[in-house]
Amino acid sequence: MLPSSMQPLPMLPQAHDPHALMARWRRLAKLAHMKVKVLVELEGEKIFYLESQSKSSAPFYLSAGVHGDEAAAPWGLLRWGEAQVQLLRENHFLIFPCLNPHGLRANTRLDHRGLDLNRRFHLQDDPLCGPWYRVLSSRVPPTLALCLHEDYDAAGSYVYEFESDRAPLGASCLQAAAVHLPVDLRSKIDGRRAKQGIILRSRIPQQLPGLPEAVVLRQLGCPRTLTFETPSECAFIHRVQAHAAFVHSAVERTLADSH
Repeated sequence: MLPSSMQPLPMLPQAHDPHALMARWRRLAKLAHMKVKVLVELEGEKIFYLESQSKSSAPFYLSAGVHGDEAAAPWGLLRWGEAQVQLLRENHFLIFPCLNPHGLRANTRLDHRGLDLNRRFHLQDDPLCGPWYRVLSSRVPPTLALCLHEDYDAAGSYVYEFESDRAPLGASCLQAAAVHLPVDLRSKIDGRRAKQGIILRSRIPQQLPGLPEAVVLRQLGCPRTLTFETPSECAFIHRVQAHAAFVHSAVERTLADSH
């Protein structure tokens, strides 16, 4: 379980303030002995990532804020991180707290160009996804990748999960999040076949309009890649708590499997 003694959640207007979000990540980075690095600066906005000083093992990859109108994802990731300072110190994490700060501030899915970043992660000439790709491709593939999102059409939380030779994580992580939000039990979600909130991918999808972050992470060799979605029409605090619980469960399960 996550500790209850954590920093307070933001009021809703602040939830769309990327500077307030990063101020807390900077404080956390100092406590956790992590480095805060600039991935790129676009239109006057610096986009940051954090990395553990220890790189003795494959990293845990965590990201949020690809779509700016999905504010509970970056704040849920922060809520998890603020409760896990010692864990962050002792393990190798690569964290992208908010990949689309322009969109977060404007409360829009798209970036400052009016483009959907989650269809551009394969484009090495993209001014944001290109630097992101170079950071990831220069490191050992992550042992676990979590991409945090929200869906305004969802009837509950759900997860995309790639099949792998390792034990699946999605079901147990969804149950951890279900303390705060129900699972989406529809048989078809986002036009894809689903079972108990799990959309299982056996291979990299073909004929996509562009490649999402999770697909490119899979191409780069990450064996466990999950995309978690919460229903954005539900209360903000419950969505934040669900994201924190999902991350906590996935990381703890992966650590347990490695021992």
